[in-house]
Parts: sequence; structure tokens; C-alpha cells
Amino acid sequence: MTVSKTEARGGSGQKSTADVEGELTFIVPQDSKPYFLSTALTGGEAEVFFETEQKRVKIHDMRPLAGDLSLDKQGFELLRHETTVDDLYDDAAIEQIYDHEIEELLKVHTGADRVVVFDRTRRSDGPAGAANPDGLRGPAGRVHVDYTIASGPIRAGDAIGTQEVERVLANGGRIVQINVWRPITGPVESSPLALADAESIAEEELVATDQRFADRTGEIYQVTHGANQHWYWAPEMGRDEVLLIKGWDSLDDGRARFTPHGAFQLPDHSPDARWRESIEVRTYVIFEA
Repeated sequence: MTVSKTEARGGSGQKSTADVEGELTFIVPQDSKPYFLSTALTGGEAEVFFETEQKRVKIHDMRPLAGDLSLDKQGFELLRHETTVDDLYDDAAIEQIYDHEIEELLKVHTGADRVVVFDRTRRSDGPAGAANPDGLRGPAGRVHVDYTIASGPIRAGDAIGTQEVERVLANGGRIVQINVWRPITGPVESSPLALADAESIAEEELVATDQRFADRTGEIYQVTHGANQHWYWAPEMGRDEVLLIKGWDSLDDGRARFTPHGAFQLPDHSPDARWRESIEVRTYVIFEA
């Protein structure tokens, strides 16, 4: 297994930057708690019951900073990591091989005692979306965080058992939710992912939002626009690269706990650009005391 900090791409060993201006979709604050019907419930596009707005923002090239990025500061990292799975649409190979590769990657990179994969989603901005066992998925266009202070530990209980969560935390351990995002084909030419520096997001800019499924209601954060936010992307991400994205951290000691992110369209997007295809694996990373 190859795991390393990815480096900036440029000619003659020189670091290059590809800062862009792109439109991100933010929630508009409202008096009542916002909610939406999940794609798993609607069978198609999510049905949203709140107002959004698009804001043009500067999105910085993270490659020159990749070696200094930290899950505990910015809330995300860009790593070089190869997979032995040729077909990332092969569900059996994902379950039997890829999940274990991701578990090993995170254990080595973070020093965790245990990693539990609990969800996998493919996405594509092609006309039909990307195939998943529970339906088709397109890019997540609204800026969001996958979990909240309330839903992070609840989802952890679903994934590893409520008693196990209570045991780890009661003994002084730590549980972190981390997404591992990889292009299925590369380089990414359409609908790349924008990520916020978690240190630039004010607490009041995170808006708890209900996500309704057929059998349960989850909670995520939608994000309002703020003048002090700093956004980043990784130009031309390849299949041998992954983004680690923190979705929740049981520790509340000043480190990054939540990482807003969302897809955007490049300002010079070509109609001939290949569709973005990606796979994200959601995990809980467990540190014993």
C-alpha cells in the first residue's frame, strides 16, 4: 500500500497554483428548522424545503499546501493512495477489497486502533448519475457537513453499537468520522469538490437540517455564506489520490470538528469535459484511551 502526502503539480519541479472563482450553493437562514427529503426517500433528486443562494467565492488550489494540511486544523487532507481494485463499480470488490484498503490507509495515517467502514456512495454528474445499490447519485451541490454534534454519535452507534460508543468515550477515547473521497476516473474535469478550511467557519454558519429517510430522520449541517470563509480544491485529481474529509469529531478541544464541502462547476468548464465520477467511503475511526 502506498500512502503519502500528495505534492503540487507543475513543470520543472515548480509548484503551480490554480486558484479559481466558482459559485457555491449556500442555505439562506430561516426561522424554522430546515429539512429535506433524501434521495433514498424520493427515488430521484432530493426534495428541499428551504431557500438557497449561490455565491461566487475564491477557491484556492490546495496542492501547494498539501504537505501542511491537517485533519485537526483545516479538517481535510489530500493524499496519494493507490487501489488494487480495477473496477470501482464492482460492489463485491468494494466490500471484499476496497473497504479493507481504506481501513488500512486510515489506521496507518492516523494511528487509530480501529476503523469501521459503514457507507459507500458513488456519484457522477453524467445525465443518469452513478449507480449504487440503493439508487443513482449525482454530486452534492449544496455546501454541507455530513453530521452534526447531535447526529455524529448517533450514527456512530448505528455503525459500531451504542454501548461500544459509550465505552470508548467513557474511558477517555475518541471517535472521528472521516470520509475518503476518490475519483473513479481521472483527472477530474467537471464538478470538483470545494472544501472549507474548518478554522474559517463560524459556529453560527452551521445550520442543523433534518434529512428525512423512509425509516428515520438524520441531521446534517447546511452552511450559510460568510465573508471570512476560505475555500480550497484539488485541481485535476487523479484516481491515485484521495481526499480525507472530517465529518465529526467526539473531541471538542479547539481542533476542527466539521468540514463543509460541496461540488462546484469550473468557470472555464468545457462541454467536452469528461463526467465527474467519484466514490466516497464513510468511516468511523476509533482511538482507545
